[in-house]
Amino acid sequence: MLPSQSDVNISFFQPHSFLLIGIPGLEAVHGWLSIPFSFMYTVALTGNCLILLAVRKTSSLHQPMYYFLSMLALTDVGLTMSTLPTTLAVLWFDYRLIGFDVCLVQMFFLHSFSVVESSVLLAMSFDRFVAISNPLRYATILTNNVIIKIGLAIVARATLSLFPVPFLLKRLNFCPNKIVLSHSFCFHADVMKRACADIIVNILYGLYVVLSTVGVDSLLIVLSYTLILHTVMSLASPKERVRALNTCVSHILAVLVFYIPVIGVSMIHRFGKHLSPMVHALIAYVYLVVPPVLNPIIYSVKSKPIREAMLRVLKEKSRY
Repeated sequence: MLPSQSDVNISFFQPHSFLLIGIPGLEAVHGWLSIPFSFMYTVALTGNCLILLAVRKTSSLHQPMYYFLSMLALTDVGLTMSTLPTTLAVLWFDYRLIGFDVCLVQMFFLHSFSVVESSVLLAMSFDRFVAISNPLRYATILTNNVIIKIGLAIVARATLSLFPVPFLLKRLNFCPNKIVLSHSFCFHADVMKRACADIIVNILYGLYVVLSTVGVDSLLIVLSYTLILHTVMSLASPKERVRALNTCVSHILAVLVFYIPVIGVSMIHRFGKHLSPMVHALIAYVYLVVPPVLNPIIYSVKSKPIREAMLRVLKEKSRY
């Protein structure tokens, strides 16, 4: 006997909304925690927008390296805006509800910008490799058209990789008593675990996305720097070696700031089930909030042209 339509509707459940918990165990001090979070979001948005304005307004920065830096800053703005509304809503106003479809949209953009950031860091490593190994052809290899094509390829790659994820979640039957998420935003691994269904397809596809994007990018970045070191060590003058490596310091720091938390999040979600929910939440915040905050600081400190251009932008704004 076939099940009736009402039986099917009863057996299949998708929540109208999820409940965001913020930082588990620290709900009583969310008001105080909103202060450092608000400060970090302000620094992230201000710093990255200053980089974008500095590159746009300074003709001497219209070079491939700074175009890629602008891509990184724009990505960090997108990543920040993906988590800011719900995080501050939870911490400021204790507003915890997020609609199911809104949650999926946030999750898509959050993970897409993470993939874009990984790809941009890879493009920046390629930029450094070309600049050091073939400086005479640098401008002819990385033309404006090539940079635009790289940017479009990065966006297309992230979009196509993450596009199936919301639909894979939409097909799942969720548990009515498991609608509380562990963060103040929608994280794929977190949402997926709220299902009362077989999630092996979601797990495998999520692993495929991580390995084919962040995993491949990290290996190619290591390869790029292996080739860069080989080129640098062939330089006769120690002064030339130091000068060549100094052009890579900011990028190396940005890579570490992004990939160390990524590895931490991946390891904890797969092997850290025994850890407290607070640890899971804090690692996720470090992964999503800290890189957009630190990248502008790193480049403003380590890159004199960027620092001077940012100061000029600030002086221009202060006149009005």
